[in-house]
Amino acid sequence: MRMSILKHCLRAALMFAMPPGDALAATEAAPPAPRGSLVIIGGNLRPDNADVWRRIVQLAGGPGARVAVLPSAAADPAPVGEAIVGYLNQYGADAFLVPLAVRLAGRDFRQAADDPELAAAVRAAGGVFFVGGDQARITQALVREDGSRSAVLDAVWDLYRGGGVVAGSSAGAAIMSSTMFYAPNTVFATLRGGVTEGREIAPGLGFIGDDVFVDQHLLVRGRFARMIPAMLKKGYKFGLGIDENTAMVVDSRRRVEIVGHKGALLIDLTRATTDPASAGFNVSNAVISYLDRGDRYDLGTHTFTPSQAKAGGKLKAHAAMLREPVFSADILGRNAVVELMENLMNNRRSEAIGIATSGRNTTLPELGFQFTFSKTRDSVGYASAAPQSYSILNMRLDIRPLDIGQSLVQKN
Repeated sequence: MRMSILKHCLRAALMFAMPPGDALAATEAAPPAPRGSLVIIGGNLRPDNADVWRRIVQLAGGPGARVAVLPSAAADPAPVGEAIVGYLNQYGADAFLVPLAVRLAGRDFRQAADDPELAAAVRAAGGVFFVGGDQARITQALVREDGSRSAVLDAVWDLYRGGGVVAGSSAGAAIMSSTMFYAPNTVFATLRGGVTEGREIAPGLGFIGDDVFVDQHLLVRGRFARMIPAMLKKGYKFGLGIDENTAMVVDSRRRVEIVGHKGALLIDLTRATTDPASAGFNVSNAVISYLDRGDRYDLGTHTFTPSQAKAGGKLKAHAAMLREPVFSADILGRNAVVELMENLMNNRRSEAIGIATSGRNTTLPELGFQFTFSKTRDSVGYASAAPQSYSILNMRLDIRPLDIGQSLVQKN
């Protein structure tokens, strides 16, 4: 099954892969800018996360809004899709399941993708929700083998351009950018081996536009580090990675609001450089920021607005009282990157070090990576007191290969 999806992806890449960009749009007259919104969820959205579910329903039109649920990514589409229908209806929607999925028994997904009745139902809805699973199944189901859009995918775009909301969780978040992770390796293996078009990365559906890369499950799985090789490969300057049980709500003016449990990381490679002569992956002068729940970021003007709870809690980068070294032996660990950034912002020291290794139980030297986080004159933080949380802007990030043994990491 994975090989057949890969063949489909390579064919689609002929139409999609204009780095970075959605080549389907290049074959047509420029369409109007979307008037709708995106709700990009990092995965594992809990049924009791009322802030996110209610926002989807609100953006779809409010109580009674029709929301089309596309279970295309799921391994078991019918029950997964019906569960999402139930959650949306619990929060006031009139949601319905669209029977379109590669693994949906008893129905040809290619015929379903071009079924005029299904397309009409999607087009008439106020919102669409892409469930989680495998994002490769979404593009396989919705993009024709020649790389063109199916009738249902055209309907989703019409809904979005007309003012509706396109929401997606996990795999449904991955497809939001014009390039997505397709069959990725582990984060560490991605740092070691890079990414290849049509294998680790492939064309997404591009709802957020051609200039922003999107990733998900970000803090829980340490995926911020894999974003950078993919962004460099495709020429992206900006990337947004959203954590689990959390959403980025992007309005028609491309203003992002963080809603839900945790936050998102913003990667800025505008001034980043790499050394091709280096023995391994490296980047210098990247900029990383953490956007917490309630924060807003304008993708057009690149301006930040803290949440109301943090508006009066601006921190000065070099005014903290703590002085102890800031270090992480596992920067790819759960929430490790944000914890290190918070500790550095609350410290008089100007830099912090994080190490990434394969995690193998060996004392032999191996290639790892050193992540150096530095405060600059542009670095700033915001804090709220109750509950305590932080937003951190504009820390410099440098990554370089490092010969290191597992025993050295353990000693540190």
